[in-house]
Amino acid sequence: MRLPSAQIIHQGPVLATLGRAALTALRQQMQPPVAGAFPTPGPVFETTIAPRAKSLLIEYQRHVCGDIKAYRGVIPPHLWPQWGFPLSAKTLTGAPYPLLKVLNGGCRLEVRAPLPANEPLLVSAQLIGVDETERRAVLHQRVTTGTASVPDALEANLYAIVPLSQKRSGEASANKPTRTEKVRPRVPLDALELDRWRLPADAGLAYAMLTGDFNPVHWIPPYARAFGFKNTILHGFATMARTWETLRVRRFSGDITRLGKLDVKFTRPLVLPARVGVFTRGEDVWVGEAPGAPAYLEGTFQA
Repeated sequence: MRLPSAQIIHQGPVLATLGRAALTALRQQMQPPVAGAFPTPGPVFETTIAPRAKSLLIEYQRHVCGDIKAYRGVIPPHLWPQWGFPLSAKTLTGAPYPLLKVLNGGCRLEVRAPLPANEPLLVSAQLIGVDETERRAVLHQRVTTGTASVPDALEANLYAIVPLSQKRSGEASANKPTRTEKVRPRVPLDALELDRWRLPADAGLAYAMLTGDFNPVHWIPPYARAFGFKNTILHGFATMARTWETLRVRRFSGDITRLGKLDVKFTRPLVLPARVGVFTRGEDVWVGEAPGAPAYLEGTFQA
């Protein structure tokens, strides 16, 4: 499949954000951040951005298997990372965590109204809270998008996980409680398969070109292998976007106004290339290879 390389021209803000994050990570290596209270909720950051380019919308819809005609005149809601990431990154300024290690834990996407494609986007972002334990910190951020005609049309709550040190200096292991092994989710045996995706090896690179998220673990195989993966892994938000489209088509007859909420956790990396299915049971949804197999995504959806 042809890569949407022409769309890189629209990814300047996200690329600049990644560059600043890399510089922050280098400074943190030279002078580790000092742990301490990080006030939440944080300040609200706001901005207005120009309407998204028509060519970007078309290429993106084609990539996530969406129906280009269905989204005529409106923006697919799951494209929000393309404009939301730069502002959400500002909410973590000064956070006492190694942000280079941030993992995408999950997202709850709520649609209150279709987002017009021909109006400037009014975007706000805020750090809502931090849930910290000895082993990890979960950063809850909220990004809201609307226009002058439909304020607050779209709300995304994202949950970033930052692994922390697992053993304090000088702490005796005998004093630590026995850790219960975490059971990873699997696709239930009685779940119904709605659709099956064939994901090529360059699916991560294509999504990066469309959203600006050029984290090398998604498109540079040697980098991904250095982190212990067999190959590059698909973006969590790409998996979520494709899941949204499968539900829209298979459960809601292609109507873009019927699916109101999708709340997901990214439960394990999806290594590329891959062939996986989308499974449902009631209002629960999973992405995996087969019933009984490990789930890469699990979540719930609402009309």
